[in-house]
Amino acid sequence: MFKKEVTVEQLNHLSSQSMVEHLGIEFVEIGDEYLIGKMPVDHRTHQPFGFLHGGASLVLAETLGSVASNLVVGDDKMCFGQEINANHIKSARTGVVYGKVTCVHMGKSSHVWNIRITNEAEELICISRMTVAIITKKKE
Repeated sequence: MFKKEVTVEQLNHLSSQSMVEHLGIEFVEIGDEYLIGKMPVDHRTHQPFGFLHGGASLVLAETLGSVASNLVVGDDKMCFGQEINANHIKSARTGVVYGKVTCVHMGKSSHVWNIRITNEAEELICISRMTVAIITKKKE
């Protein structure tokens, strides 16, 4: 499904000096029809009571959905998150969470992605769905 030949290392390098790097998000696996990233549950991603912040889960989800879309469109296109929702199922205080993004719909002007965020025991922490707008780059 992914048209662009990229490595996990290239994706992680691309994310330097961004919110992705600030939160410690790393890409860990690119499959034929999925992308997996991980994020630490620590002081950067906690809410004030010491639990994983729901907003941090959404940053992980939106990062995975946006990058996945960018891996399937041509170089003349750009992808932007248009809508995202999430259900927070279980809390986390420590460790690492993993997000796995898979495609629900791939159209010409939009993509819809499903992102499952789990803990190290593979328990569901958050389920998210994201719509990505596909925009043609303006010629300069």
